[in-house]
Amino acid sequence: YVEQETGDICHVSAIAQAMRTFRPDIVVHLAAQALVRASYKEPLKTFASNVMGTACVLDAVRNTPGVRCALIITTDKCYEDRHWPWGYRETDRLGGYDPYSASKAAAELVCAAWRSSFLAEGGVTVMSARAGNVIGGGDYARDRLIPDMIKAFREGRFVELRNPHAIRPWQHVLEPLAGYLHLTRLAFEGRDVAGAWNFGPDEKQVQTVEWMTEHFAKAWGISSSWTKDKSPHPHETDTLLLDCSKARRKLGWHPVLDAEQTLEWTAAWYRREGEGGDPIDLCLDQIRAYTHFFQE
Repeated sequence: YVEQETGDICHVSAIAQAMRTFRPDIVVHLAAQALVRASYKEPLKTFASNVMGTACVLDAVRNTPGVRCALIITTDKCYEDRHWPWGYRETDRLGGYDPYSASKAAAELVCAAWRSSFLAEGGVTVMSARAGNVIGGGDYARDRLIPDMIKAFREGRFVELRNPHAIRPWQHVLEPLAGYLHLTRLAFEGRDVAGAWNFGPDEKQVQTVEWMTEHFAKAWGISSSWTKDKSPHPHETDTLLLDCSKARRKLGWHPVLDAEQTLEWTAAWYRREGEGGDPIDLCLDQIRAYTHFFQE
């Protein structure tokens, strides 16, 4: 059973009232404008949601007795793009070429400011999580690789790729979620886990957009799958990797699924949904399977 209240993340009084009503022990902030290309079209909305929305949530935490810890979800794109062939660490410089990336870097600064200025002295552990490019069943957002492929394949056409050679830290959505739950549990138990944490795939599992597309097509049951989109597009970085050694060493967290398993699980979810499967049941089935893998 989940009690839900819908509202604007930037509505200060509504967020504060919801926090007082629920009186949570743990707060996890995931609300965001989460698309790079959309941020070029609506930069002010992106900054409002991602920066001021984060400030509203943390200030509501500050004024709500009983909160033990707060986890703020940002992104792997919060790092300054250094064009490195290795993964960014939590101590690397923040930055952002595009409005989305910059807004998430700013959200990290908001998180750090509320932690040091208000919440740490009150005994509230504040953490931020920077996950890689997540994929999995149920995502139908625009300008994302898997949803674009699902739409194209169901319509019997090739998917158009903007940058087939771009490299991203792809991972199944259950991987960072498992990390978030483990991290918040440790914080709730009083462990010293304040600060930023990367959650991404094994370095050996990082692949190009082209590789992901071709292997997803194989998992879907087709051969030819893509063409190059030659129309002009706003800037997006070519290579983005995460160094997750801190989470491995200090949390004992590690990814479970390799790249091919991630694509197979994702294809299976969409295929079963297309055959009439209930989305919630499909998610629960994969959560149970993932939990079994993780416990092994």
